[in-house]
Amino acid sequence: MKGIILAAGAGTRLYPASIPISKILLPIYDKPMIYYPLSTLMLAGIKDILIITNEVDIDNFKKLFGNGQQFGLNIEYKIQYVQKGIADAFLIAEDWINNDEVALILGDNIFHGHGFSTLMKNALKNNKGATIFGYTVKDPERFGVVEFDNNKKVLSIEEKPKHPKSNYAVTGLYFYDKNVCQYAKKIIPSQRGELEITDLNRIYLEQRNLNVEILGRGFAWLDTGTHDSMLQASNFVQSMELNKGVKIACVEEIAINQNFISKENCLKFISKFQNNDYYKYIERL
Repeated sequence: MKGIILAAGAGTRLYPASIPISKILLPIYDKPMIYYPLSTLMLAGIKDILIITNEVDIDNFKKLFGNGQQFGLNIEYKIQYVQKGIADAFLIAEDWINNDEVALILGDNIFHGHGFSTLMKNALKNNKGATIFGYTVKDPERFGVVEFDNNKKVLSIEEKPKHPKSNYAVTGLYFYDKNVCQYAKKIIPSQRGELEITDLNRIYLEQRNLNVEILGRGFAWLDTGTHDSMLQASNFVQSMELNKGVKIACVEEIAINQNFISKENCLKFISKFQNNDYYKYIERL
């Protein structure tokens, strides 16, 4: 399976901080925001990754990651010239996907929880169409919302409903089979002129090929699209790291644990970034 990080948003809710740089490159505690979705794909065992960004910021992403070799990854880049919605990613990336299965994660989404890697790998193994992840929220009208019956079978999925039928929001992580590009081409732009990811998921639901994995109380899902949510996410990461003595979304550590790279090659690459706590943490590993 391949993985896409959608990092093309204008970041208007983060004005003026997002004027000089993509919001996905702004820091969440001690790392750029994009480290968190990248680590999620890596924990799922995905090595082939496409970053979709805008024309202004693409060089900054390339400066940060290059081709991904230092993490044992194959990273490529494409540009979304016009903001056409999340599902537009599959039209932009069709040639790159090349009829393969693909995961999509939004660049401002953070996931954390014990056993999350196992949950994702099992979801990938058992995926027979599309798998999305649900999370209970107090304000579901801000998200795509999933409705279940008493047996947790999916009944409906709606985008930002005025009267939500449940408190289960659809998170910004999606797994799709090889049909996703063809289905994305069938989507009609919504009233706001975007190709909605909810409409794509609804196609899979109508074919009875939509699975929803529920992230329970042991998981945290953070959408860092505002200044307050970025601060809350930074405080969360800081608290977890200080209390447990381990880092969240340390891509070098994940790469080593996933056997993407050797410890020797990792230390060789980061040796030029010494004299900081991040390097000392990796060195202790």
